Amino acid sequence: MTTSNKLTKKELNQVFWRSFGMEWDWNYERQMNMAYCYCMLPVIKKLYSNKEDQIAAMQRHLEFFNTTPQLSTLILGISAAMEESNANDSNFDTESINSVKVSLMGPLAGIGDSFIWGTLRIIATGVGLSLANQGNILGPILFLLIFNIPAQGLRYYLMNAGYKLGSGFLAKIQENGLMSKLTYAASVLGLMVVGGMTAENVSIKFPLAFGSGDEATTLNDVFNNIMPGLMPLLFTLLVYYLLKKKNIKTTTLLLLCVAIGLIGSFFGILGC
Repeated sequence: MTTSNKLTKKELNQVFWRSFGMEWDWNYERQMNMAYCYCMLPVIKKLYSNKEDQIAAMQRHLEFFNTTPQLSTLILGISAAMEESNANDSNFDTESINSVKVSLMGPLAGIGDSFIWGTLRIIATGVGLSLANQGNILGPILFLLIFNIPAQGLRYYLMNAGYKLGSGFLAKIQENGLMSKLTYAASVLGLMVVGGMTAENVSIKFPLAFGSGDEATTLNDVFNNIMPGLMPLLFTLLVYYLLKKKNIKTTTLLLLCVAIGLIGSFFGILGC
């Protein structure tokens, strides 16, 4: 690794402008990971002169990532600060970089989706439509201004705030020897986020019923009585096992899921 490297405003601004493409190459396997790595390239090239170190850094930022695009710069800024610390400290724990990313992306998505998409966009749309229905050219103009000025201003502010927060905070916890505890806490929170995403986004229902009338019990109720969300959890673990252990392609797994859903629905085993 190189030593005594320091990021400048130039690299942070490059990351900011690249963050506008956060959703351009969204994919089903790791969602925003390619865009995140693309945003981090100016930082990686600045901090690491060794090609092997650059490759390792790129691989770190090609892991799963997804959050509200306008708030992603906060995490990008923190990641930049952590990469800077890693470039200047050979004992830095690189696993903490992704642990922090995973722990922050869920909470930020909850806040960002509610504010950016659920509030700001609705207000901007309401103002824009009311004027556009009257044939006023200010309709689309005001929509763009009301939505983008706060959203993109927040994107820029969080970029710099994330870097300042990350660099200052990391320096303090390294002095106090708290990095290992932070990594552990971030890992636990990250696992909770992943668990919540599994329960929220994976749905498997078995409509098969036993008994009749009000006394009828579905197979889905039986599984939920054992543990709520048991089947979505088992199915997620199966997919993870096939991806990691059997090296089955994501496209193959998607087609397999579609086939299972169609066949299960046709025979009444699976339902909505």
